[in-house]
Amino acid sequence: MRTQVAIVGAGPAGLLLGRLLERRGIDTLIIEQRDRDYVLGRIRAGVLEHETADMLDQAGIGKRMRAEGLVHDGIELCFDGERHRLDLRALVDRHVIVYGQTEVTADLMRAREQTGARIVYGAEDVMPLDFGGSQPRLRYTENGISHEVACDFIAGCDGFHGICRQSVPDNAITSFERIYPFGWLGVLVDQPPVAPELIYAHHARGFALCSMRSNTRSRYYVQVPSDDSVENWSDDRFWDELRARLSPETAECLQTGISIEKSIAPLRSFVAEPMRFGRMFLAGDAAHIVPPTGAKGLNLAASDVRYLADALIEYYEEKSTSGIDGYSERALRRVWKAERFSWWMTSLLHVFPESGGFGRRIQRAEFDYLTTSLAAAQSLAENYTGLPV
Repeated sequence: MRTQVAIVGAGPAGLLLGRLLERRGIDTLIIEQRDRDYVLGRIRAGVLEHETADMLDQAGIGKRMRAEGLVHDGIELCFDGERHRLDLRALVDRHVIVYGQTEVTADLMRAREQTGARIVYGAEDVMPLDFGGSQPRLRYTENGISHEVACDFIAGCDGFHGICRQSVPDNAITSFERIYPFGWLGVLVDQPPVAPELIYAHHARGFALCSMRSNTRSRYYVQVPSDDSVENWSDDRFWDELRARLSPETAECLQTGISIEKSIAPLRSFVAEPMRFGRMFLAGDAAHIVPPTGAKGLNLAASDVRYLADALIEYYEEKSTSGIDGYSERALRRVWKAERFSWWMTSLLHVFPESGGFGRRIQRAEFDYLTTSLAAAQSLAENYTGLPV
């Protein structure tokens, strides 16, 4: 079997890369370890930067996003009950769109299925081979039968625990990581959102976030210790804790219900350098992880894909290697800016056990600065809605 670009991973990064290349006549094969239902069942955030939404339009799959996505012109910050709205539109003339990552994945899957482009679900023993030379290969097993794919390039879009980064020799890659001493306990509920825009709340008890998936489905989070367990949290306990961390006005408006999904997500900052190894490239969570506080995970994967798709299209259409040669450096510049912003938002809004009273006073001073300085507010808005790709 042969293809031009073998893509490992059928999440948004892998599917979007396949879509962009397919529309320029470049043959791709996507290999996914999980089955289709599992991929679609993963619960992920869905705040799309301005340019990510434009990229989905350019990929020809933005119609449902534009019809069903929720355009947000601002966000609300809350510190110990004191509320302040940041008007993103007024500050930087941009907005974000709330549209679940599951919906993005579904749109991309549907588009690929409609064109008949190849995708393998349930692949086992996936292994990239010989990517340091000129003839890389991808080996996998499907239904007990071993297959080998010859290709020009391998794109590792297989997530933080994927095989592609693990296949790189230790002496060829450097990792940078910070693991935070807390996680996010998230609850999904079929109730209208408590507010029309996202609320990021800092409280002495910990961080809280009020988000949504639609006008009838809400997603709420509270900061919990990293070693906590979902079993410790009944629905009633969660709602009581969430109310305690919000302003009294917001807490009074909160509509609760039986959770339809409840989970704890650990928080970490992680970057692997470089993002190219011969003829294999890493993109998305395979190369970097950001805390979800800045809403950068999916958007950062999309910008990786934009850079990589442009580089591969240039290689095939113009016979130039300049794009693929510069991919890692170009992508990492944006990665580290997103890492900085996500770390900063996390530092501003969460309670760190080691910080004590001094740390909270610094956070309070930062909040006061954000709410009184146009330059500070514009900086947050610029980063939140997305730096130029």
